[in-house]
Order: sequence, then C-alpha cells, then structure tokens
Amino acid sequence: MTDINTVTIVGRLTRDLNGSDQREYAFTPNGQARANISIAVNRSRKQGDQWIDEANFFNVTIWGKTAENLLPYLKKGKQICVEGYLKQDRWQDKTTGQTRSNVSIVANNVQLLGGNSGNGGSQPSGGYTPNFQRQSQGNTFAPSPVSESSYDDQSFGAPQDGGFPEDIPF
Repeated sequence: MTDINTVTIVGRLTRDLNGSDQREYAFTPNGQARANISIAVNRSRKQGDQWIDEANFFNVTIWGKTAENLLPYLKKGKQICVEGYLKQDRWQDKTTGQTRSNVSIVANNVQLLGGNSGNGGSQPSGGYTPNFQRQSQGNTFAPSPVSESSYDDQSFGAPQDGGFPEDIPF
C-alpha cells in the first residue's frame, strides 16, 4: 500500500503577507514565487462541564503562481482553506549541536473563504468576474461582459416552455 501524506485545514491568517519581507515573500533564483504564511485553526474541546477553545498555529508555504496571485488577498484575519502535504525540515543547531526539526504544510491548493476581520469581508477592488455565454459556433463557451438582465435561458438549452421534460433519465 502507498503511504499517504495529505492535509486540509481551514483557519485564519495570523498576519498580513508582506510582499517586501524576504522571509515571507520572495522569488527563488529560477523565478518561482514563495509565500510563507501562518494560519490559526481554532478547536473546541470539552473539559469537564465546559467547552475550552484552543488555537493551533500552522506554518504554510505556497509556491508559484498561486503565491503571486494571492499576495494582495492574504491579510490578517482572512479565512482560507489549504490543501497540501506535511513536510519535515531537520537541521543541526549550531549552538547546542542538537538535531532540530520543524513540520510545516506545503500548499497544493488554497481557497479564499468568507470575509476577514480587517475590512469587513470585502475583497480588493478591481476584480472582474465574467459571465459566460454560448458562442454561435459549436458548444463552446466564451466570456463576455454581459449584464445579468441579458441572460437568455434559451441559449443554455433550457426547455422552451420554462419547465422540464417529464421523462428524466435517472
């Protein structure tokens, strides 16, 4: 059987990702971006009659275009979901000579969730979310800047009377 090393966590960023701090955000010599973030994940557990909240902190490394694209969005308090794997780094402590280790998460996928405590959940301005319309040729879809009011059910294959056929194949 193959070993499995996968983790999914949902938590909040403990600090803003500072693009000018080389320890947090930098490029490798071959031009690949790297972002180091920290996520707080809250957990409730019962101790006697009371529920106790615990915070666990995880270091996460995001690589490549994902790190570049998320730079303006990774602000303190922002809730995110990280899917990735655990990586253990080991090194020799120069002062004591002891072997030290650190386990962190290397992200394969990062999803921005809910708002954050810093700006009331609003996203940075300037984003564009295209609406998709069927092109006249073939069955392909292409983005076009149409308003919601120009949405046409007929172009997406909906029945002409607005209902659904009686014989559903499942």
